[in-house]
Amino acid sequence: MRLRASSIGVYYQAFMLAPSRWRRVASWICGWLYVVGNITITLAVNFGTTLFFVSCINVFEDENGEGVFAGEPYQVYLIFLGITLLCNAVSALGNKWLPWLDTAAIFWTFSGLIAIVIVILVLAKEGRHDAKWVFTHFEPSSGWPDGWSFCVGLLHAGYATSSTGMIISMCEEVKEPSIQVPKAMVATIFINTFAGLLFLIPICFVLPDIQMLINLASGQPVPPILKSAVGSSGGAIGLLIPLMVLAILCGIGCTTAASRCTWAFARDGAIPGSKLWMQVNKSLDVPLNAMMLSMAIQLLLGLIYFGSSAAFNAFSGVGVICLTASYATPIAISLFTGRKQVKTGRFYLGPLGIVCNVIAIAWSLLALPLFCMPSMIPVEATTVNYAPVVFVGATLISGIWYWVWGYNNYAGPPTHTD
Repeated sequence: MRLRASSIGVYYQAFMLAPSRWRRVASWICGWLYVVGNITITLAVNFGTTLFFVSCINVFEDENGEGVFAGEPYQVYLIFLGITLLCNAVSALGNKWLPWLDTAAIFWTFSGLIAIVIVILVLAKEGRHDAKWVFTHFEPSSGWPDGWSFCVGLLHAGYATSSTGMIISMCEEVKEPSIQVPKAMVATIFINTFAGLLFLIPICFVLPDIQMLINLASGQPVPPILKSAVGSSGGAIGLLIPLMVLAILCGIGCTTAASRCTWAFARDGAIPGSKLWMQVNKSLDVPLNAMMLSMAIQLLLGLIYFGSSAAFNAFSGVGVICLTASYATPIAISLFTGRKQVKTGRFYLGPLGIVCNVIAIAWSLLALPLFCMPSMIPVEATTVNYAPVVFVGATLISGIWYWVWGYNNYAGPPTHTD
């Protein structure tokens, strides 16, 4: 009987698409990229939520016009710790309620966005920009040349869309995954595009001074923008609460996906200590050990914040790098082997598929070096991009483990059962 696609989908795809001689190595590399990408993107989501919460608190100011919360590194880390523990607790203890949370998140997103858009456009306490300014004004301030500055700014767009493929990690928990998962991935792109434009365009119409936003210590511009638009701290926090709840829901979803792909890769013996991480907690019906491993790695990497205030860019950068590379691996294998294996698929696109493959690979070749760059120059000790360091470290671990154990023992993902 044929198994459904693995919870670590792109790794399964790489194995099935690659020539038999290379399929073990291809799936090993792809799988490690995907696992590291899922864990670090989850870390970036929860760490970004932490910084966002700090900025939300600081819409309230003291008599000197300073935010009421200092946000010292240890305070930031403790909030990050709390958010990470909360997301893991909900994912582990509320497994049967997760589909309801996902559905609720969709309605919550649009209701919150509509409320924000209406309020800021109606009030606009500091005025509104005209359409020409919103759609044509470009103001580089990163120190990079104009064109490259624009490209470096794509990190956040890449970060926002890179987790789309994490849907594959839920393959073994849905009915008819070969149909439902692709539909969900495509629908996510359209929903994200619509919701993103619905949010960003009105925000641009009420933007305050850009230089002030750039100099924010928190690096989180949305709370100050909303405060300037509504003219009060209370009104701003009222509009921010839907975004704060949505950020937690996003963290729960990413935590769940990261645990599933970690479990699946461990199940196939590709992670050191796999016998421990592959166990499923029968009472909770979740891979609790794999979830705790993912959480422990996130908390350890979070310590980078004590050495670099640009840690969030490092976390999101390495997540985008690893996920982009993992997504590109089966696409490249399929393209360079003549796309023979996908011709019998349910969503075969013919010549259009070749165009999509080429565009995807071209974007990947741009994104991989791009997201290793520091966000601003000149580079200082606190603004170093640690993404390449984490990426190289994970690559070394995977390479050493393949040499020590994988070459003689790793057979790839299961493709059938007796």
